Amino acid sequence: MTSRIGSPNTQADIDVGDCLDQTPPRSFIMVAGAGSGKTTSLIKALAHLREARGKALRRAGQQIACITYTEVAVGEISADLGVTPLFHISTIHSFLWSIVRAFPSDIAAWVVSRIQEKIAEKHAHYNRPGTRAATKTTLEQEIAGLEGELEAASRVEKFTYGTGSRYSEGILGHDDILKLAPACIENHQLLREIVARRFPYIFVDESQDTQPAVIEALRQIASEHPLCVGFFGDPMQKIYGTGAGPIEPLPGWVVITKPENFRCPTSVLGVINAIRASDDGLVQTRGRTVIAEGQDQPVAGTVNIFILPSDDQRTARLNAVRTWLARRTGDDLWTSDTREGDVRLLVLVHRMAAKRLGFASLYSALNDRAPLNLSEGIADGSAWPLRPFVQQLLPLVVASRSGDQFTIMSILRADSPCLGPERLRGQSAAPVLTALQRAIVQLTTLLADGSAATARDVLRHVRDTELLALDDRFAAHLRDDPLDDGSAGFDNVAAFLDCNVGELWAHRKYMFEESPFATHHGVKGAQFERVLVVLDDEEASYNQYSYGKYLGYTPLSGTDEANIADGRESVLDRTRRLFYVCCSRASKDLAVVVFAADVAAARGAVMAAQLFPNASQHGVEDLD
Repeated sequence: MTSRIGSPNTQADIDVGDCLDQTPPRSFIMVAGAGSGKTTSLIKALAHLREARGKALRRAGQQIACITYTEVAVGEISADLGVTPLFHISTIHSFLWSIVRAFPSDIAAWVVSRIQEKIAEKHAHYNRPGTRAATKTTLEQEIAGLEGELEAASRVEKFTYGTGSRYSEGILGHDDILKLAPACIENHQLLREIVARRFPYIFVDESQDTQPAVIEALRQIASEHPLCVGFFGDPMQKIYGTGAGPIEPLPGWVVITKPENFRCPTSVLGVINAIRASDDGLVQTRGRTVIAEGQDQPVAGTVNIFILPSDDQRTARLNAVRTWLARRTGDDLWTSDTREGDVRLLVLVHRMAAKRLGFASLYSALNDRAPLNLSEGIADGSAWPLRPFVQQLLPLVVASRSGDQFTIMSILRADSPCLGPERLRGQSAAPVLTALQRAIVQLTTLLADGSAATARDVLRHVRDTELLALDDRFAAHLRDDPLDDGSAGFDNVAAFLDCNVGELWAHRKYMFEESPFATHHGVKGAQFERVLVVLDDEEASYNQYSYGKYLGYTPLSGTDEANIADGRESVLDRTRRLFYVCCSRASKDLAVVVFAADVAAARGAVMAAQLFPNASQHGVEDLD
């Protein structure tokens, strides 16, 4: 029994158990704030079902599904519960594919519809006033290619789930699965019945970040069949544009709140409760404790706010703040740049970190005036142009440098078209492997320190050697005469591909937390003893969020006021949630640094906002 399963139950855990013990069991929505032990409650619910219903479910050949956000979370939950066929623990993509892959004709029909949709989009761009002649020529070629792909896809006998969409080869990408499965569930009553019979219990972790179409598909099944759905999440931590946020319960469902916070010291708890007060009003209780003299004692921690001028001395001022904190708290780790120091400098976007770590052009390319599917995927490398570098190409080079043939072959077997069964049938694999090894040597040269190569050069090499299968969206960019195909973010991707390969390594260092910097988005789910949150709207240049507007020293725009008046999500809502996530990462000490053009106005606004009870406020004079 793990410590989490055996830990004392909170009232929320008891309430979930009551829902699961009823006949029929009741679906529920758990709202669990930051640091509440949401994953612990999820694991406890799974363990409770194993004890109470496990034998009956096994006899019926049924499983308990647990859908979570990342493979890391899958491993974490599986490690606590042990390996057993009773549980189907997977990411959302894997779960959805598992329930639709047995319906090849429906998948094929959806693919045909999807390609036709793409063709219609190209025709619309072609007929758009102002479309250049050269672009029209490219569009004609792409339409012809899609029509050929449509014909080829119609001959595919079986589709599989892989990296990137290659319909003519029968491969569906991540984004396809999120659209395909909900559509099939909505359109086919039989599929809804099969899902309910196979998985009488479905738990969804991080439900606030799950796509609305997926949430609605599960709600539809639960409305028709005796399916127990449990959503575990926190709408206050919805910081991605595609997430569902709050989930509306169906009649008979139970809404359970878990107010405990086991992470933050009392000083930080006061801040996050003040932030949350103007949102859903959930008041978090308890706070972090330590055992002293045989009893639980609350940890006080510290909160400090620094309001500094937004000039060209930002880096020096941040270093001065860290030195001040180390001196004032008697904790030299505030100045540590190692992972062991457990200190994080949280910036709104990558720009501040990128300038200091060496990937400023990469950041600007995928962030500035970019669609959310690019900008929000910088932190974890999930933006589609970054994926082949993050997941395959840089790992290939690292493995090649260290002589790790196992990793090299694992990547090639999974993603190289040259090693597909159809390609290898009737020929020796030896010359193919020799050619791939030669391609990896050339790849290593292209990605060497000091190389003048660009990301585009690397991808052209990959395409020409068929080292890996590339996302179809790269095709227009890798032509000898790249032309805008009208896709969202085309110019951003083009700028990214112009970046020097050295920026890819710098970004990798940042992404793998080999520096003290992290983004506000990138630390969701993590915790650190020392957290320094940097608020700098000017350097961030990100109109989705504004700390100046949130704190009150920057006026709202007409659009902001209209959104607020109409009850639509506003910049204040998004910024409030993100600030909550940042501050709630601190398990010991929290510092907030505000860079503002008008320091006096910012000081007054921060005081008026009353978000920092009992916190100390400091200016430049305190750092001298």
